[in-house]
Amino acid sequence: MKFFEFISQNSLEILSLTREHIFLVFVSTAIAVGIGVPLGILLTRNESLKMPVLGFANIMQTVPSLALFGLLIPISFIGIGATAAIIALTLYSFLPIIRNTVTGISGVDRKVKEAAVAMGMTDLQILKMVELPLAAPVILTGIRVAVVIAVGVATIAAAVGAGGLGTYIFRGLRQNDNNLLLAGAVFSALLALLADLALGQIEKSYSLEGLRNRGSATRRKIIAAAVGLIAVAVFAFPYVSRIVQTSENTQGKIVRIGSKDFTESVILAEILAQILENKGIHVERNLELGGNLAHEALLSDQIDVYPEYTGTAFTAILKNDPINDPAKVLELTKKQYKDRFDLQISPPVGFSNDFAILVRGDAARKQNLRTISQAVPVSKNWQAGFGQDFMSRADGYEGFRKAYGFDFAKQPREMDLALTYRALASGELDIIAGNSTDGLIDSLDLVQLADDKRFFPPYQAVFVARNDKLELLKIVFDNIADSISTAEMRKMNYEVDGKNRQPSEVAKEFVAKRFFAQQ
Repeated sequence: MKFFEFISQNSLEILSLTREHIFLVFVSTAIAVGIGVPLGILLTRNESLKMPVLGFANIMQTVPSLALFGLLIPISFIGIGATAAIIALTLYSFLPIIRNTVTGISGVDRKVKEAAVAMGMTDLQILKMVELPLAAPVILTGIRVAVVIAVGVATIAAAVGAGGLGTYIFRGLRQNDNNLLLAGAVFSALLALLADLALGQIEKSYSLEGLRNRGSATRRKIIAAAVGLIAVAVFAFPYVSRIVQTSENTQGKIVRIGSKDFTESVILAEILAQILENKGIHVERNLELGGNLAHEALLSDQIDVYPEYTGTAFTAILKNDPINDPAKVLELTKKQYKDRFDLQISPPVGFSNDFAILVRGDAARKQNLRTISQAVPVSKNWQAGFGQDFMSRADGYEGFRKAYGFDFAKQPREMDLALTYRALASGELDIIAGNSTDGLIDSLDLVQLADDKRFFPPYQAVFVARNDKLELLKIVFDNIADSISTAEMRKMNYEVDGKNRQPSEVAKEFVAKRFFAQQ
C-alpha cells in the first residue's frame, strides 16, 4: 500500500492520535511554564537556589524517557496513561524554561534596571515593566525548545498507554510496516515544525523591532492566540471526556485490561475485552505497554488483568531457574504469584509461545538446518542479535549459549526485538531469538530451529488477574481455556503483522466464530 493511500484510509485514526499528541504536549508545557518561569524568577532573586534547582532540572533531562515512565507507574496516583506521560514531559521541559528565564532576566542591562530604580519603581514593578518584557524573547526561546522536546519525547508515551503518534511508530516496528513508521514520524515532525514556527513568530514579536510595531497587531495576535487555545481545547475535549467517563465508570462493573507491546499480547487482550463486552461488562483498554510495565501496572492497581506467559512469569518475574516441565512451571507459577503478589493465574489459553531461534529461510535451506545444534558448527562468523529481554534473562542468552556451545566471533547485538526481525531479513543479522507464534516468521520467510536440547522452559499463554476482579473474569477464563491452538495464534498474528490488519478486527472475527457463532 502506498503511503498516501495509507494516510487516506487511516485519516480518522491519525487525527485522533494527533489530537492525543497535542493534548499531552500542550498540558505538560503549560504546567512546565506555570512552574518553571516563576521558579526561574525566584532564582534571579536567590542565587543560593540556582545550583540545586538547575541541577535537578539537568538530571531530569538525562534520565531516559522510558525509564522515567517506568519509575512513575508504581506511584498509585500516577499509574499508566496520560497522567504518567504529562508528568514525565513536564519534568523534561523544566530545564530550557528555567534556564532561559534566569538567562533572560540576568541579561537585562544593569543601567536599565538602575534607571528604573531611580524612577522610584518597586522590585515588582521593575520585574513586570522592565525585566520580563526585555527578557521575553529569551524566555520564549526556552519555551520553544521545551515544546519541540516534548513533541519528540511524547512519542515514547505510547509505551505507557498514553496514546499519541508514537502508537504508530511502535506498531510499525512490531509489524514491520514502513507506512506506520512513516506516518508516526512524519506527523510528529510536522507538529514539531509547526509549533516551532508558531512560537518563533511570537518570539519575534517580542524583539525590539517587534515591540516598535506591536501596537497595531496586538488585537490580531490576541485573537489568534484565543483561536489557538480554543482549537487545542476542542482537540483535547474528547480525550479528557474519555478520561472522565472512565473515572465515572470505575464504580460499576469495569475491567481494566492491559497488554504488552507486541501483536500477540494485544490480540489476546482484545479477545478477552470483546468477550467481556459481549457479556455487558464495561472494559477499559490500556494496551501496548512497553517492557515490564504491564506487570508493574497490575501490582499498582492501574489494570486488572493482562496476558502473560508461564515461562516469562516463572523466570523473568519470579526469578526462578528455568525448568522445562509445563505442568510443574504452571503449578509453581500459580502458587508463587498468589503467595507473593496476591494475583491469580488463569487456566492456559491453549498454546505456547516459546522462544524461537530463527534464521533466514535461504540460509536454512542452503545448509540444511533444522535444529539449533546443527547451527552451532556453522555459526562461528555469524552476527547474532537479540532483544534486551532475551539478553538479560536466566532463560536467555547466557544459558542458551552455554547449553548449545555457541562461540560467536562477533559480539551479539542487543537491540529492540521488533528490529531484530527486520535486521535478520535484510541480512544484517544471521540468527535471532523471536517468538514461535509471530506472524513475521512466515511473512519474512524465516525458519525456526528446533530446541533439540529442550533448553527453553514452556511459555504457556495465560492471563494474570487481580483477586478483586476474579469473580467477573472466572467464567470468561474457563471459556477461553484451551481455545486457541498454536496454529490459530500464528495465523491471527500473521493477519496483523503480514496483512496489516487491526488487532481488534482480527480478535473480533475469532471471538464471533469461536464463542458467539450460535447466538
